[in-house]
Amino acid sequence: MGAIREWFQRLWGTFRETPEDAAMEEELALHLEMAADDWQRRGLTREEAIHQARLQAGGVAQAMEQRRDQRGLPWLGDLLQDARFGARMLRRAPLVTAVALVTLTLAIGANSAIFSLVDPLLFRDLPVREPASLVEFTFQFPRDPPLNMFSLASYERYRDGNHVFSDVFGLAPLTTQSRTGDEPIGTEVVTGNFFQALGVRPALGRLLEPSDDRPGAPAVAVVSWQYWQNRFSGDARVLGASIDIEDTRMPVPMYATVVGVAERGFSGVVVAYRPDVWSSLATVPDAVRSRASFALIARLRPGASIEQARAEMRVLDRARIEELSKRDPQWLGVAIDVAPARTGLSTALHQQFGGPLFVLMMMVGGVLLLACVNIGGLLLARGAARQHEMAVRVSLGAGRFRIVRQVLTESLLLASIGGILGITGARVGATILMRMMISGTRAPGPTPSLDIPLDARVVGFTIGVTVMAALLFGLVPAIAAFVSAPAPALRQAIGAPPRARRVAGNGLVIAQVAISVALLSVSQLSIAHLRHLRDQSLGFDRDRVLLLSVNSSRAQTPARALALYRDIVPRLKAIPGVRAVATSGITPIAPAAASRFLQAEGFDEPAQDRRRAAMNWVSPNYFATYGTPLLAGRDFRDTDFGLPRRVIVNQTVARHYFAGRDPIGRHVWLENEREPYEIVGVAGDAKYHEVRDAAPPTVYVLAANSGGSTEFSLRTDVSPAAVAADARRVVTEVLGDDSVRRVTTLAEQVDAAIVPERLLAILGGFLGASGALLAAIGLYGLLAYTVARRTKEIGVRMALGATRGDVVRMMLKQALLLVLTGVGLGLPAAFWSERLTAMMVEHLAAGGIVPIVVGASALLAVGLLAAYGPVRRATRVEPIAALRAE
Repeated sequence: MGAIREWFQRLWGTFRETPEDAAMEEELALHLEMAADDWQRRGLTREEAIHQARLQAGGVAQAMEQRRDQRGLPWLGDLLQDARFGARMLRRAPLVTAVALVTLTLAIGANSAIFSLVDPLLFRDLPVREPASLVEFTFQFPRDPPLNMFSLASYERYRDGNHVFSDVFGLAPLTTQSRTGDEPIGTEVVTGNFFQALGVRPALGRLLEPSDDRPGAPAVAVVSWQYWQNRFSGDARVLGASIDIEDTRMPVPMYATVVGVAERGFSGVVVAYRPDVWSSLATVPDAVRSRASFALIARLRPGASIEQARAEMRVLDRARIEELSKRDPQWLGVAIDVAPARTGLSTALHQQFGGPLFVLMMMVGGVLLLACVNIGGLLLARGAARQHEMAVRVSLGAGRFRIVRQVLTESLLLASIGGILGITGARVGATILMRMMISGTRAPGPTPSLDIPLDARVVGFTIGVTVMAALLFGLVPAIAAFVSAPAPALRQAIGAPPRARRVAGNGLVIAQVAISVALLSVSQLSIAHLRHLRDQSLGFDRDRVLLLSVNSSRAQTPARALALYRDIVPRLKAIPGVRAVATSGITPIAPAAASRFLQAEGFDEPAQDRRRAAMNWVSPNYFATYGTPLLAGRDFRDTDFGLPRRVIVNQTVARHYFAGRDPIGRHVWLENEREPYEIVGVAGDAKYHEVRDAAPPTVYVLAANSGGSTEFSLRTDVSPAAVAADARRVVTEVLGDDSVRRVTTLAEQVDAAIVPERLLAILGGFLGASGALLAAIGLYGLLAYTVARRTKEIGVRMALGATRGDVVRMMLKQALLLVLTGVGLGLPAAFWSERLTAMMVEHLAAGGIVPIVVGASALLAVGLLAAYGPVRRATRVEPIAALRAE
């Protein structure tokens, strides 16, 4: 305790001058005065007496410094002194300081913004007990993404039959509504051991227990701490409140009684999805529960490995695979997998944005490195101007390490200011990026919500990046100051810099060019990929189509679907500016799409080779509304309602099943249906679920024959926004308030499907351009410094007969040599960056040599443009003026 008190006293003494300091100064001054008087009595003049007294005393300032060092922290005082001096030096060079701060703000802010998204999405552990032992179960059907969707029967089999897990638990999302309000509530139905397995404690009441799963148990629920505070203002009377459980899969709404509040900080196990309520299995009817899909999680027993768990789970899952393979032999090639889940369950945000965010993280790291090299070059050139100052310091007794510390302190001060500005801008940038990501989340279900707080992890990362940047760009100037020899510097305050300094400056420019080549190659690759996706033929006209998604009835019948069509569609057609109207089960590039196995008349196919066909239930005039051509046969008619059942197939189905034969009038059978469908038309290929894949085999069924539709599509002659309000009014007049779930345009829906590519292309292009700009600034600064340094040489050359063309060639030779050397060194990094980007971003193929050539060519042009100013200045050197100035 005494040592801590002494440390704080010394810390206080560092920042405060005590009264004893003034008394000591007065005492020392008195002693000097008395000694001077004594020397004066010996016959010396007053000036000589004072001089001898000071020599005898040995230095008042040194004595005072020793006194302060005894009561304070000398190293901290020196650091503050270095910081004050560094601030003065930064103010003396405002242009260099401004360029460095803008560069650092961009680089550090970009790193902080991307990390703010990557950390909670991919890196941060769940706030539960021992998250490292959590795993999730997934399976992947051919050509589908990995899924964590299992039946309740599978959950019970895994839970009771394994020997490697201490707990197996699951959850399923629902849409609920509170009796105290009309707003929807995010809810998860969870197994009774959910909270117990995670080690979550109650903030109020109790949590769900395994006994809540038993048959006949009352329906109970637990609310999140945040929902308790926001909706109930932290009132303890939340216990006993009722929560309505209303989901489209339930025939009637049910309710659950609130029995507890989860502890603060727990927001579930699905990243970016924060449920407000967790309800027990008893809230879901048995018929719905048996058909529901649960995401399953487990906790490994101590000593069990993921490999052991994977092997045992594949044995336990064999019964499910064999049962599913009876309907589809392709299930025999599917195996359950066990994956780590310490950061939460994999979601659409993980799958869609994980790869692009990793690529952007690498790119912003490259921009940071490029910024450090650029600022290092600026400070190195500035250090040449301060060479005389450093030499004087060394000559007066300053140690070389003291000089290095001063230079590094200036670098740290500069980086700290850039870090503060950067993290401020990063908050805005991260929020914008998060909204952009959410707009591109296409999975069905609740809208994701990702917290991006300014917490200790983000601040610590930013501080680490700032310190690393300060060391990187301050290292070369510090080394240059350390190895500088004072005598030569004092003899020539201005002159040719040492060879080592010139080599270091050229090397920094070459490094900037090499890094920029890699950045530009990746950005060009991402931009080309986005352009390919946007320019490809989708099989429909995306412009001027308004989409309205409506709530479907729980007991909708074909007759009701026909009634909806006949009531709403004519009224929508009557809206001014509407050219055509159609209904459908899904719309193109929708978040989810149905599919079934298809059998065709006269086509024998082995069961294991059967392929699924995308399904859509459409009305007459659907193809005209979307601009999809009919290649053969006819469109649906109003008289086609009823039997015989008719379908339209796309070109891929006709080509595969009826090669060389006319499909019109032939029949197809859909999975789980005994009655055939007659083909009445062949439509052009159009993409439905995935814009990145080829158009799938597609079957269009007349809507009223298969349960109706929930999507209205309007082709307009004006902007879709101009008719959106009238279209919403028409639907609500027929179906009632809150019947319209979503209003958007087809163009917006297609754009939302390629948000990951847009994000990568926009930010990648910006970062690539920033890298090229930084390289140009570095090259410009070096050439400008070279012209200033070689003014005398240029003047002598021109006096001896050199022409302006000779000077231009000399300067351009230096610029081209630096740029071409940097491009040559950057080519391997560009090839490697392309391959790594293609591995991380799904559907993106490495672009080969083209993006690299484009990036290198762009950088060469930027380099020549940066060299224009210094080269032009060199040609304007007047020989007589240059020689006279020297």
